[in-house]
Amino acid sequence: MIFNPYSVFIGARYTGSRRGSRLTTFLSRTAITGLVIGVALLILVLSVMNGFEREMRERILGLIPHVNLFPSDEHSDWQTTAQRVEKVPGVVSVTPLLQLNAMVVNGEQVATTLVFGIDPQREARATALGHFIAPAAIDKLAGDAQAIVLGRGLAQKLGVNSGERVTVVVPDTAAGSGQLRPRIVRFTVVGTIASGTELDESLALLRLDAAQQLGGSGDESVALRVMVRDLFAAPRIASELWRELGGHYYASDWTVSQGNLYSAIQLSKQLVGMMLAIIIAVAAFNVVSALVLVVNDKQSDIAILRSQGATSSGIIKIFLVQGFLVGLIGTAIGVVCGVLLSLVVTDLVAALEHLLHIQFLKADVYPISYLPSDLRWPDVLRVALTALAMSTLAALYPAWRAAKVQPAQALRYD
Repeated sequence: MIFNPYSVFIGARYTGSRRGSRLTTFLSRTAITGLVIGVALLILVLSVMNGFEREMRERILGLIPHVNLFPSDEHSDWQTTAQRVEKVPGVVSVTPLLQLNAMVVNGEQVATTLVFGIDPQREARATALGHFIAPAAIDKLAGDAQAIVLGRGLAQKLGVNSGERVTVVVPDTAAGSGQLRPRIVRFTVVGTIASGTELDESLALLRLDAAQQLGGSGDESVALRVMVRDLFAAPRIASELWRELGGHYYASDWTVSQGNLYSAIQLSKQLVGMMLAIIIAVAAFNVVSALVLVVNDKQSDIAILRSQGATSSGIIKIFLVQGFLVGLIGTAIGVVCGVLLSLVVTDLVAALEHLLHIQFLKADVYPISYLPSDLRWPDVLRVALTALAMSTLAALYPAWRAAKVQPAQALRYD
């Protein structure tokens, strides 16, 4: 048995005892409180950072292509190329895409826009588009060449609702003249994209043939958006596709446009986790202070135990048990608080925004417009074990000091 029965009993009794100096009691409670705060905050922050990572993966990368294949010559045939690309290992789906830079006008309101010409039905099956647009809007977009879907933020900026018409302006270079002249077409808004991300502020969707007519281009200008099974394999698959297609298409993957954002999220997660781990370490050092005072208060008790035959290792185990129990209490309460906060923080922040009539996260500034949370139990277990180990190790020095107490000297001055 690792701990002698008397070591466990006395260590537990010291932990729950209210006897002793007020300073000892205060430091013990401070150590527990510090552990509670550190553990709870670390679990909460890790859950929020995991939430940002999840939303980045499922929302932003669910709408933008994992790999883009842009035609590099006028003889490109996207239908045939799509069939070849679908056979490449790791590729989940391939859909056509015509990308245009445009302006959308509604009365006096003007906004720059990224227009995607897509196959709506095929896109809804292959990507996350169907999660963010009403099925009726997808059907209308597929059935009407004069239909357009706007990002919700873009629609609000323009002050336009479903059923109203907007003007889309695209620059066009006149053949041989070198001059710019606009192509102007009116479209009817049939729905909005509500992904809760920055894409809502600038994205508009047209049917592929309508986008081709608007841009004055044919099939030779149609790119391919490729969705892959493993996001982090996208750069490798992009290189393979470029070689497979013999230079008729050039490839670009999501790490070019969104890689810095993903890396920033990961770096922030690591830095914040390290800072909060330091808070737990500080709380663990409070355990040292509390137990050192306990050792000073209990010197006569320690001397009596030694005179009754308690060994140095037995005395050490008493205070290791006390340090472990202090850590266990603080960690357990911190885990409960952290888990509960992680589960309600999204709704809590949303309710606070509604109450105060403000929005803490805006999609035109931040990647998403709300505070996400993704509680992962391996993170909870890792935080709990770390806090428990730190508090137990912090008890080593006080336990060693307790084992060095000389019975005769302690009883002489008691």
